[in-house]
Amino acid sequence: MTRKILATLRTLMSVPHDNPKLLKAQYLALSRQLPLMYLVLLLNMWALAFTHLAVAPFWLTLVIPLVMTVICVARACMWLRSTRRLPPADAQILASLRRTNQLVPIIAGAFTAWSLALYPYGDAYSQSHVAFFMGITVIVCIFCMMHLRPAALTTTLVVNVAFVIFFASTHNPAFIATAVNVLLVSLAMLVILQHHYRDFTHLVNVQAQTEQLSNENLRLANQDSLTGLPNRRQFFTTLERAMSQAITGQKGLAVGILDLDGFKPVNDLYGHSVGDKILVMVGQRLRQLVGATVHVARLGGDEFALVLEGGLDDEDLHAFGKTLCEQLHVEFLLVDVPIQIGATLGIATFPQHAASAMELFEYADYALYQGKHHNPGAMCLFSASHREQLQSDGITEQALRRAVLDKEFFVLFQPILDSCSRETVAFEALARWDSPELGLVSPARFIPIAERIGLINRLTLPLLRQALDMARSWPEGIRLSFNLSVHDCGAHDSVQSIVEVINASGFNPAYLDLEITETVVMQDIPQVQWAIRRFRQLGCGISLDDFGTGYSSLSQLHALALTKLKIDRRFVTDIHLNPASYKIVKSLVALSHDMELECVVEGVETLDELKALRSLGCTQVQGFFFSPPVAFADTLVWLAQAEQRQG
Repeated sequence: MTRKILATLRTLMSVPHDNPKLLKAQYLALSRQLPLMYLVLLLNMWALAFTHLAVAPFWLTLVIPLVMTVICVARACMWLRSTRRLPPADAQILASLRRTNQLVPIIAGAFTAWSLALYPYGDAYSQSHVAFFMGITVIVCIFCMMHLRPAALTTTLVVNVAFVIFFASTHNPAFIATAVNVLLVSLAMLVILQHHYRDFTHLVNVQAQTEQLSNENLRLANQDSLTGLPNRRQFFTTLERAMSQAITGQKGLAVGILDLDGFKPVNDLYGHSVGDKILVMVGQRLRQLVGATVHVARLGGDEFALVLEGGLDDEDLHAFGKTLCEQLHVEFLLVDVPIQIGATLGIATFPQHAASAMELFEYADYALYQGKHHNPGAMCLFSASHREQLQSDGITEQALRRAVLDKEFFVLFQPILDSCSRETVAFEALARWDSPELGLVSPARFIPIAERIGLINRLTLPLLRQALDMARSWPEGIRLSFNLSVHDCGAHDSVQSIVEVINASGFNPAYLDLEITETVVMQDIPQVQWAIRRFRQLGCGISLDDFGTGYSSLSQLHALALTKLKIDRRFVTDIHLNPASYKIVKSLVALSHDMELECVVEGVETLDELKALRSLGCTQVQGFFFSPPVAFADTLVWLAQAEQRQG
């Protein structure tokens, strides 16, 4: 019991050291209130000294008050200065509060002893002034030090014990009553002090909890929940800050955007849980590879971003990008078999090319886009030529948005032939654009832009309608091949619109081949499966275009109701001179035969290439060796000439 009481007293009379937020709040409160307390003490002290000036000794009325004035002014100035500065460190605050708590009994004892030393001098009024001084002083001290409970308790204890004992010993009923009154008032104030201190502590703790919760919410709002990396919001905050510092310090800055290669097929094959683990491991590898001047974030999906401070030159950036891409190409060990993906990185620099944070980000994104199309798995640094291309794309995009689709866009047709008999079996419809602003625009230029801005599906319907209308004039059995984009197969409404155009055309769907690329397939396999089934219900054939260039697996191909594979032109160029291309095409042709699918090889430009393809068993071919894309009227002439040759 005694130990418990002693422990309670020790708690009451000591400064809490395990709550930094409370210490800081106490420090701030005292810095505002203690100067006022010292001012009141000094005024009351000098008022008491003045009333005893004529009757008390010189050392009591002037020397001691001067010494105490110096001490009080020094302490008051110290606390006043603290209000004009930021709060010190937690350890300094604790030391300051403990020092204050240690000085309180000394200062309180000094004032008490000095005032009681004046009591024997003067008349009854002067003695009453001493009692008044002590009673008022203790009340002021309690109020001013109420946020530091041990100091307030110590002051009350020192002053009241001396006050009650001294005045009770005078045997003067008025002074005894005054002592009792002051004691009762002090006790009441201590009760109020305890309640106030408890509420004050509770309020500080609640504010600390609220601040902690707010900080946690802020952290979560700026952190990617899967990888623990900063998220898109935090990335742009970091980028803006880094850009401001780069402009102020006239330093260089770079932004990189990284996109994983082959992640979606892995995600589809092994499931989202494995995909999520890979993203976490990618985040871990990125953290290990970057230093203090490189900030990495996850933008979303399989896309990450980096802010590189310090003004690296092009050579350093190429070395950094090479290391990054190589490390992300290293296998991830998650399941029974190792999983391998890749990464493409686009980087743009300030001030060489970009002038603002958003421009820097957009240029890095464009560099990534160029890298994905021309050199996947490596780093692409934004250059002056990219800027020119970007400006050209901007002009093309604006013209494309203003274009009158039915008037400016048209189709040309390239024949597809039997490789042995040279008989024309089909025509592939190819989109062309004759812009009144830009003239004839290459499809390699406008189609990627139309896909990027979501305009491609607005082109599909009028071009398909036009091609079907023309194809009705061909002889029975000539097929039409028409390309669909990722947007055309990506939504039920788009698929239904295409179905309606086919039904309304009067062209037999059994002679229509709709071409899709592996990119389309990999976007959303269940949706593409549904779209293919819908087209197959009409009787249309489905060709997988650019086969061999994407990431689709055999299991995914078997899941699609395909009728034809088209081998990309990049495997055909100089196939008779390139053993690797020869082996690839041989394997793809054999695969198409095994899957009981027709096979079309595109991009044939020389007789030697044609002979090599024949030796591999390729039955259908197309390319400039036979004919470039021609207008509809020329297809009729082509077919008529072919009929004459056969006749």
